[in-house]
Amino acid sequence: QVQLLESGGGSVQAGGSLRLSCKASRTIGDYCMGWFRQAPGQEREEVATIDRFANRRYIDPVEGRFTTSIDNAANTVFLQMNSLNPEDTGMYYCAASRGVCRWTRGAPPNYWGQGTQVTVSS
Repeated sequence: QVQLLESGGGSVQAGGSLRLSCKASRTIGDYCMGWFRQAPGQEREEVATIDRFANRRYIDPVEGRFTTSIDNAANTVFLQMNSLNPEDTGMYYCAASRGVCRWTRGAPPNYWGQGTQVTVSS
């Protein structure tokens, strides 16, 4: 079992930045770690992932603005979000599964955090 605890959400104006953190309850060196978000009335979507080899993947809308990183010594994964816009508003969730980053609708992450709210105003 892995418990995930997110922090760092908040309210910012468009163009601002936020840094989300996700603290895991155990070592995550052999895990795929990721970030999802869910806007009101919309489905949850994968935003970014980072695997045990530090390979990163981002969805197109956040490419070049968001950066995910991992501190294995602290069992923590981060999501640096820059140039935020109102479309980035939503609940952001940290997620994890042991092994490769190959999540699908039928094979979602095994572990989820409780979420942290990000609100971007225009």
